[in-house]
Amino acid sequence: MRAIQITEFGGPEVLELAELPDPEPGPGEVLVDVTRSGVNYADTHQAENSYLSPASLPLVPGMEIAGLTPDGHRVVALSSSGGYAERATAAPGMSFEIPDEVTDDDALALVVQGATAWVLLTKTARLDPGESVVVHAAGGGVGTLAVQLAKRFGAGRVVAVASSGEKRELALQLGADAVVDSSAPDMTGALVEANGGRRVDVVLDMVGGRVTDESVRALAPFGRLAFYGMASRELPSPVQPANLMKYSTTVGGMWLPHVWRLPGEVMGTAMAELFSLVAAGSLKPVLGGTYPLAEARRAHEALRSRGTVGKLTLDPRA
Repeated sequence: MRAIQITEFGGPEVLELAELPDPEPGPGEVLVDVTRSGVNYADTHQAENSYLSPASLPLVPGMEIAGLTPDGHRVVALSSSGGYAERATAAPGMSFEIPDEVTDDDALALVVQGATAWVLLTKTARLDPGESVVVHAAGGGVGTLAVQLAKRFGAGRVVAVASSGEKRELALQLGADAVVDSSAPDMTGALVEANGGRRVDVVLDMVGGRVTDESVRALAPFGRLAFYGMASRELPSPVQPANLMKYSTTVGGMWLPHVWRLPGEVMGTAMAELFSLVAAGSLKPVLGGTYPLAEARRAHEALRSRGTVGKLTLDPRA
């Protein structure tokens, strides 16, 4: 099969097209004929080995696939063998049958980014109706869905932060009440101003660095910041527990693989609700483009440039 293989860590230049043997399914796993592979910002960290879980070489990157099982079912899954390939394996507990009303690309927008937005709002930040929500990177795969879900879950005001006028306009079209330029020199002041002069209740942050620091300072009493990425590749300042107590604020983190450790079918519940919303037209995944498998490097370059919107995918059949 054709696949993208990494034999040395680095930037997009390390993504090379290769001919590899088909992966062998493990116990209970299924071999999926991949029709689309999802591109996630975490993949750029995996390529340079700066992700939360260390990688070993050689590797086929990518964790999200949509395609057909041997018995003809259309599924979206988190791959156990590397998703940038014509075929990949998936475990049953990480595979979800795609409803007829949902496209493969839409399903790929939901299985990581959609589920991340859902878990951030319902579990990490525990949004209450009427609260204000700040969504950083609002033009991205998680951000475009988080803006919509926050409104659907009863947020009183959604403030979307994005890097370009195009992305900020998109956020308004998706339901944001106000927008902020991500390059604002005083993010604390910009967020408070966008929230009508009031400090904010919930912040969803995947940027890091000063953006995280200044977002923490924008929190209202009992406000929560949910940290789920570090696109800037800059560490925020250490959190001082005494300050959390002083201002009655909370800083929490979220990494999607931990969802499988929770009691109950949390991921299944999230996917069922997301599929239902998309099928009903109440949630609209934003699709940022599909690249041929051989051009995975170009997809990573576009993603790292912060010039993309919504969900990027690869087409192994192109």
